[in-house]
Amino acid sequence: MKKLEIDTELIRRLAALLDETGLSEIELGDGDSRVRVVRNSAGPSPAVKAGNPAPAAANPEPAVDAGDPGAVNSPMVGTVFVAPEPGAEPFVSVGGEVAEGQTLFVIEAMKVMNPIKAPRAGTVTRILVSNGDPVEYGEALLILG
Repeated sequence: MKKLEIDTELIRRLAALLDETGLSEIELGDGDSRVRVVRNSAGPSPAVKAGNPAPAAANPEPAVDAGDPGAVNSPMVGTVFVAPEPGAEPFVSVGGEVAEGQTLFVIEAMKVMNPIKAPRAGTVTRILVSNGDPVEYGEALLILG
């Protein structure tokens, strides 16, 4: 029987990558060998654990499906930025008009800043992310009307 050798440095690097990208799990394979690292979720808040329902939002927004015809979805996993630099005006705001190809956000993925451009012209009706939010592939970022 072959003894299992654990590459702790690889596990540390994969765990750091989870933190950096906001992913909840990552798996890497080579031949018959596989390493899977999963982030432990925090679970429900203490108020929910104690049997007290979580307070409802005053004006809850309806959930947005990434398949919404006006949704602009994230093409990658990363961290979204709403402005070109800290303290600068955001690229877009609710009610603002955008032109096709205009930069809407920047997503940082693996230390690379990727501009997210408008797929078509329209009016921004909702912005679904905040500055510094982790985003997943296919997640709705904003709605164009």
